[in-house]
Amino acid sequence: MSKLWQSTENGERFIAFHCAGCGHGHRVRLTGKDPWEWNGSLDKPTIRPSIFVNKGRVCPDVPACHSLVTDGKINFLADCSHALAGKVVDLPDWEDS
Repeated sequence: MSKLWQSTENGERFIAFHCAGCGHGHRVRLTGKDPWEWNGSLDKPTIRPSIFVNKGRVCPDVPACHSLVTDGKINFLADCSHALAGKVVDLPDWEDS
């Protein structure tokens, strides 16, 4: 089973992972304007730069989540608003729903 989900939309490539901190999928763009870098691994991915979801708590019912994905681990930065802030956890497998 893979740690990432891959998709194409309107000619753009994306990858996504399930976030153990906030319980949502986080998707980043690999092509087009301002793409993220990805090492190409589905099992031990590294994604750069950091991923900041719901910065400023635009959606008040969803936690702010700021992370770095390195070698298949999620490093949750201190400015997350969920219980895993400041912790490092293994990237969970992407499960088909």
